[in-house]
Amino acid sequence: MSPADQYSSRLAEREATLRHLERLQARIGALRLLLAGLAVAIALLAWRGHRFSALWALLPAAAFAGAIARHAVLRGRYVRAGRAVAFYRAGLARIENRWAGSGRQGERFNDAHHVYAADLDLFGEGSLFESMCAARTSIGEETLARWLLAPTRCEEIRVRHEGVADLRGRLALREELAMLDEPPAGARPQGLLSWAESANLLERPWLKTVALVLPALLIASALLWALMGIWYAFAALLLVEAAVHYGLEARLDAVLDPAESAFDELRAFAGLLALVERVPFESPAMRALVESLSSGGRSASRAMGGLATLAQLAESRENQFVHWFLAVPFLFSLQVALAAERWRRAHGAIVRTWVEAAGRFEALSSIAQYAFEHPEDPFPELTQAGGARFRATGIGHPLIPSGQCVHNDVELAERTRVLLVSGSNMSGKSTLLRAVGLNAVLAMAGAPVRAQALQMTALQVGASIRVNDSLREGSSRFYAEIARLRQLNELAEGTPPLLFLLDEMLQGTNSKDRRIGAEAILRSFIERGAIGLASTHDLALTEIRGLTDSALRNVHFEDHMVEGRMKFDFKLRDGVVEKSNGLELMRAMGLRV
Repeated sequence: MSPADQYSSRLAEREATLRHLERLQARIGALRLLLAGLAVAIALLAWRGHRFSALWALLPAAAFAGAIARHAVLRGRYVRAGRAVAFYRAGLARIENRWAGSGRQGERFNDAHHVYAADLDLFGEGSLFESMCAARTSIGEETLARWLLAPTRCEEIRVRHEGVADLRGRLALREELAMLDEPPAGARPQGLLSWAESANLLERPWLKTVALVLPALLIASALLWALMGIWYAFAALLLVEAAVHYGLEARLDAVLDPAESAFDELRAFAGLLALVERVPFESPAMRALVESLSSGGRSASRAMGGLATLAQLAESRENQFVHWFLAVPFLFSLQVALAAERWRRAHGAIVRTWVEAAGRFEALSSIAQYAFEHPEDPFPELTQAGGARFRATGIGHPLIPSGQCVHNDVELAERTRVLLVSGSNMSGKSTLLRAVGLNAVLAMAGAPVRAQALQMTALQVGASIRVNDSLREGSSRFYAEIARLRQLNELAEGTPPLLFLLDEMLQGTNSKDRRIGAEAILRSFIERGAIGLASTHDLALTEIRGLTDSALRNVHFEDHMVEGRMKFDFKLRDGVVEKSNGLELMRAMGLRV
């Protein structure tokens, strides 16, 4: 079955389950009303007629309580079924290209000064991130964004491929993840990590002795008072405990308040870890990830469950019963704080590993979902031999629906270091640059690519495509472009080699300076081992000289005027574009030129 067929089949089943649960809830609701009325009727008849005991009303009352419990169970199942329905509907929307604006867009990761994020539509509505992200927690989003924003080593990419291959067909697992409770809005792991990695504040041995001895002595004195009427010992011990409680209050709050605030963050991925731990993964990469989720012989989910209990106890300090009857006599806050510090001593150092493992799993699961929904997209072949290389057959733009996407061959390897793409506006130049850039980003993140085949070395993408002036920063478009080119020049000095994407190079200056500057910039990139594409509709730039033989190859897109409208086929051809339709288009629009 195709991914769309699998989604549709499962969606129909989940929708049927949802309707069934809805009918059951309606019946239980009616039954509750009937039982409540029956209990009241029996009680009234017993009170007025005195013919039978009012205790008979307990039977429908007990059934009513059972109906309430059953309704709560059904409500939970109904909510989970609703989440499953939403999961499959969202999957179908992505496959049918109806997803833009409905997913996680990652706007908080969008940096206008990043060397390709804005140029390649990495974040925002209709972005690559939105099309891929299946993460439910902030750490999962951050991990996926980090993978998309920076290249990594080929060895790490192969490990990610291994994990994605293991997760790709696990549709039931992704459904279970989607049915987990939603993380609280804005939950971040920073508070949990800060608390877990902080030093303990209650390490003095006498505190542990006091926490054990004083409540025990108080219980003994209470028995003495009850049996012999001697109350002095009880009162004295209660005063001592009050002094200890209020004397330590500031330190106890410093331990427990952060634990309370960490509780929401903890819930965001505790259920995720519990689910991951019980999956029998096949790949070494995924088994290693699961093995990292343990501490002191306990699984991460069990340890997190213990911390969740402690956080709930810390929250209960505000409960009036705890405040008046447990806080001082049993040194409640001290007991919970010491337990929290025991937990922190045992597991605090590994919490960051758990959080990072959760983020890594969600990033891999996001890529796996993307791979599952695009079964025709292969993984790239990564090579470390020779210099920079990008050889793609049938490459297309990942954000254009497959039925509309035009595929082209792009080869940058060995002698050809630069493709200079000419053609009119709207002919496909910028789209080609973005297609190359996005596929390189996907490849370096460990994801499949939109191409028939792609062989490449590790590359650092750098783009100057969507560079605009900034009134706030007081810079013109030309100044912003040369600032970006300086960034790319610095990247070309490092590793991995630079894959540059330059759209309409230096269009903010005159033709002479533009040609001299473009030639110098491209020569500088080539000398540093970079490869890339540059586009222009200024045919003067296609005559750039001063580069090594065959280092630059001219390619172009064509357009045709048909009944006053420009038509494009978006197919890449060798050589320089032979005609310009600019004047003809202006005339077609009614301008006197």
